Amino acid sequence: MLVAASTECFADLPLHEAISKLGDLEFSSIEIALHEDGKQLHPSWIEPNFDKTIAICRDTHRLNVIAYSVNILADGETYYQQFRTICRLAKATKVVTIIVPSTELGTPFNEEVERLRRLVDLATLEGARVAMKTQIGCLTEDPDTVAVLCDNVKGLGITLDPSHLICGPHAKRGIDKLMKYVYHVHLRDSSKDALQVRICQGQIEYGRLISQLSSVKYDRTLSVHVTPLEGVDHHGELRKLRLLLESLL
Repeated sequence: MLVAASTECFADLPLHEAISKLGDLEFSSIEIALHEDGKQLHPSWIEPNFDKTIAICRDTHRLNVIAYSVNILADGETYYQQFRTICRLAKATKVVTIIVPSTELGTPFNEEVERLRRLVDLATLEGARVAMKTQIGCLTEDPDTVAVLCDNVKGLGITLDPSHLICGPHAKRGIDKLMKYVYHVHLRDSSKDALQVRICQGQIEYGRLISQLSSVKYDRTLSVHVTPLEGVDHHGELRKLRLLLESLL
């Protein structure tokens, strides 16, 4: 397994500054956020500036890009067109994993299956794969629903974020059944009452999680996904989690 970090750890900074910060913290691999509601790269900007976007995503101070985290706010066919362009970007920059959110609670199950099937088909054409996030407030907050979605969409995997399963309404359900679907992992520390707490003060059992992943021969990325906490040394937290994960591998 490989330890990486998301540029969302510095979501308030432009992309090049976030990458520089992660390099200073001695991460060797990164996940780049392509979020319409963020301050880094916007999906709507990519197609009309495709060659420039490729150059930006290659200018990473020698850090290896291992995934793109995508949040598209467009509707209808524009949504799929922007996703198709991101898949082309992934191919051009030799990135395989594309992380997407599930739809919010209340979305009809069949509607979500059709959306995910179309995303997987578009990604497959460019040699990429779709990793749906486990997330509170979305269909994927329930481990059982995650498993059923993956079983109904051939080629779909997940970005396992255990924080959203520990802190969410389905916290008592085990996640062993999800391991075989994992394409990517997001990590911070969490308690049952707070999505993020200081590293080593929550309930995430990193060693056990790594053992669970190893049992299904997962050999990909553990991505640090820590956002600033008031009164806490953010750089110190990122460094602490990187060192902890590396010591367990």
